[in-house]
Amino acid sequence: MGELWRYVLFLLTVLLSNTIQVITGFAGAMLAMPVSIRLIGLEPARSILNIVTMASSVYVVFCRWRSIDIRELLKMLGLMGIGLVIGIWLLDILELDILLRGYGALIVLIALKKLFIRREFRLPKLLLYACLPAAGLIHGMFLSGGSFLIVYAVSALPDKERFRSTVSAVWVVLNSYLLFSHLQAGYFVPHVRNLLLVSCIPFLLAVWIGNRLVSKMSSKGFLFLTYVLLLASGLLVLL
Repeated sequence: MGELWRYVLFLLTVLLSNTIQVITGFAGAMLAMPVSIRLIGLEPARSILNIVTMASSVYVVFCRWRSIDIRELLKMLGLMGIGLVIGIWLLDILELDILLRGYGALIVLIALKKLFIRREFRLPKLLLYACLPAAGLIHGMFLSGGSFLIVYAVSALPDKERFRSTVSAVWVVLNSYLLFSHLQAGYFVPHVRNLLLVSCIPFLLAVWIGNRLVSKMSSKGFLFLTYVLLLASGLLVLL
């Protein structure tokens, strides 16, 4: 595949994933990362998707800040922050291929569970809290801790608006920290900066589309499409 087509497909990935992010408050980076790693590489994918996903979350927080549950937000940030630091450390010391295989398998398992096992299991409180550092761990490595965070957030935040705004606020804070670490690591070389600027176009389009779909589309139908695409993304990493 030519380099131009890789960039075109990456921009389409930004459009699709951020449309989902605006509507649901999660799943954007988890959906985009597997494809983007194959298209443009791990470090450019992490640095660019971190910013555009954070921008999507900033938009939701700006519009719905009154709905944020501050107590739950602080709890999530504290426990996820521990996992985040460990995840960044593991990314530096473990072989990338091993991490990618494990990441791809995890994404496939999550998608299959969501598609074929609809029943939600009630977890003990201790396991629910354990999901938060696990979410931080995966987020620190691949910006994809949403699945573990959602397991906890569905139980702690049953109200749709509190859920969407609080989860978005989590991403704003954690992704800001990751942005600082990416700047220190020197990820933003000229071609990455240029691709980031171009990515603003599909990002803004995603915000516009997401706002129009959020009140019109069936949540069940939309989540079904999300999990199908998630399954395809995970399989792509394993190929």
